[in-house]
Amino acid sequence: MQLQSEAELLEGIRRWVEIESQTSDVDGVNRAMDDAQATFSGAGAKVERIPGKDGYGDCLSIASQWGGDGPGVLVLSHLDTVHPRGTLDVLPFRIDDDRAYGPGTSDMKGGAYLGFAAYESLVREGKQTPLPIRFLFVSDEEVGSPSSRHLIEDAADNAKYVLVTEALRKGGKLVTARNGTARYQVKAHGRAAHSGGQHKWGRSAVKEIARQVLTIEEQTDYDRQLTFNVGQIKGGTTDNTVPEECVARVDVRVAAMEDYDYADQFIRGLQAHDLDVKLSITGRLNRPPYKKSDGIAALFEHARKLAAEYDYEISDVSTAGGSDGSLVANKVPTLDGLGVSGGGAHTLNEYLSISSLTPQLRLMRRLMETLE
Repeated sequence: MQLQSEAELLEGIRRWVEIESQTSDVDGVNRAMDDAQATFSGAGAKVERIPGKDGYGDCLSIASQWGGDGPGVLVLSHLDTVHPRGTLDVLPFRIDDDRAYGPGTSDMKGGAYLGFAAYESLVREGKQTPLPIRFLFVSDEEVGSPSSRHLIEDAADNAKYVLVTEALRKGGKLVTARNGTARYQVKAHGRAAHSGGQHKWGRSAVKEIARQVLTIEEQTDYDRQLTFNVGQIKGGTTDNTVPEECVARVDVRVAAMEDYDYADQFIRGLQAHDLDVKLSITGRLNRPPYKKSDGIAALFEHARKLAAEYDYEISDVSTAGGSDGSLVANKVPTLDGLGVSGGGAHTLNEYLSISSLTPQLRLMRRLMETLE
């Protein structure tokens, strides 16, 4: 098996990591797609560039040069990150012992590159797989894939299996189930006034949202794997003005659809504490929860046996984190967490574990050449 060396893998991952590509940075995302397009084209793959829409970057649909148009293996990845341009100044790509640090190393440029490297190793050896291999690289996963969701669902309609290159969980755990996610915006409309002589005539939207935050977050129930998180608050205009508007953005995680029904009803039923302030609420389920179906269980067991061939122990886990795998796992056997092991995702301490590169690459390659 002619796999890229550890040094080659790190160089490819470094190149992708050093193209900063926060979701909202369309130019950065498209430059990342440029490199991925050239990389796959150089390995002989058929690449279709799909123009971005709704303010998001382009996507890539990639197919092996063998296998035809029938159902195949879909490898699902994203090249957008949460890190704004300039993060490399404080979190440069660097290697420290078994860790390679940098924005997007584990979430998920490391795993995305492993998918390419597995495919490239097949091409290098002149081998074809029982099923066609296809890749979809999306540009907006970190915000819920609003513009690429239809691409993901359409690609899965022509897949027998889906492999997702999100990060491996600690302890060698692949992901076979995920909680669902919902996103909401709670907006308060108050009454502006000068904060000096007219303060009493104002109605503070910021004060209202502050009270709503406590109401919302108190609904978290860890025993039910039900969490409410107010991740962003924006409001007000100047220090000496009673704020007329304020917005809170709420992330909700649910393990079961009945919990989503409860959470949705709760959020939409919020009432203003100040009767002179009005609330407007928008949002919906972003990714449904998915359970470990019989098909997913069989796919994981197949992967476990492949890993055992080279004394690599893996297990599986259910996680609260969201993934594009959630959009397809209920209709196609989906194995998630096939990327690199690491930590610090979404922080200025993000890293991948170098020792995970070759075992995970080998597993991806073996899945591609044995699934049928």
